[in-house]
Amino acid sequence: MTIRKQTEQIEKQILHPNACLSSKSRGRARPEKECDVRTCFQRDRDRIIHSKAFRRLKHKTQVFLAPKGDHYRTRLTHVLEVSQIARTIARALRLNEDLTEAIALGHDLGHTPFGHAGEAILRELHPGGFDHYKQSLRVVDFLERDGRGLNLTQEVRNGIVKHSKGKGLIISDSPKDKPATLEGQVVRISDIIAYVNHDLDDAIRAGVIKKSDMPREIVKAIGETYSKRIDTMVRDAIKTSIASGHKNIEMGEEISIVVYKLRDFLYEMVYESKGIMTEFNKAKGILKALYEYYIEHIDEVFKDIPPEKKLDKHRMVCDFIAGMTDRFAIMSYEKIFLPEQWPEQWKRI
Repeated sequence: MTIRKQTEQIEKQILHPNACLSSKSRGRARPEKECDVRTCFQRDRDRIIHSKAFRRLKHKTQVFLAPKGDHYRTRLTHVLEVSQIARTIARALRLNEDLTEAIALGHDLGHTPFGHAGEAILRELHPGGFDHYKQSLRVVDFLERDGRGLNLTQEVRNGIVKHSKGKGLIISDSPKDKPATLEGQVVRISDIIAYVNHDLDDAIRAGVIKKSDMPREIVKAIGETYSKRIDTMVRDAIKTSIASGHKNIEMGEEISIVVYKLRDFLYEMVYESKGIMTEFNKAKGILKALYEYYIEHIDEVFKDIPPEKKLDKHRMVCDFIAGMTDRFAIMSYEKIFLPEQWPEQWKRI
């Protein structure tokens, strides 16, 4: 018996009946020979970690653009924090940690430079609109490995494309928005637990808000410190999900209300604040200029791509910009739109 088979047998013995077993995966779009050592979800996790898109997350904005401090979150640290929270919940509920981790690490691969400012401008400019969760799926399906994609399992793909909430429900009742597996639901709930807490932490660090600005009912319900707030939310999600008989992953009504209030507070005081929006508008200006330039100079910019693959130039430009890091976008803008400094020519006399 291979190591993979042994692992699959262990899963059947220890995981909850409602967990997603590796041996019961719906498989991949392109069938592959199974690994002797790793389960299908372990392979998906590894493919995501070793992808170029994952590495670029370290230079993509979470909230604060081009931060000078070393301790602000980036998109990479965000997905790592989501993964840690999600694995804690999954283990407590006896769900499949490998599937949970793969979804968590891959859920933001399609995020743009400059955070949601980049997403907003691409949604405005690209004729087909733009959503980072759909782009994340496009990354793993088509863009990685020079157009071959990562060929992930259906369960990981579903969790990636259904992780996003915006201002909507944490876990939606609509099949259109609700992840098909409990593990996908764990990531969806872990995403909001992570970002409302670390964005609050970063906003205080940046001086955008003060601790005293937080509504007292929020502090009273979930705690004053970063770690206490996460602990409260995670424990509530575990307790409530167990009480539901593992039918859904959810938080109790009281904590859910507080989380929504905290999210609304962050939108009002941080995400849509004057200072943040000023910087976001600058970022939008950079990406808008790049988008329009690339559309007008498609053959020059993508000269190595055969003409038959340039049928949808808007799609090509959108993919290119969405994959950029913040610093690459700024560097590209400077190279195209800012004049170069001419060096002084020194001559011997």
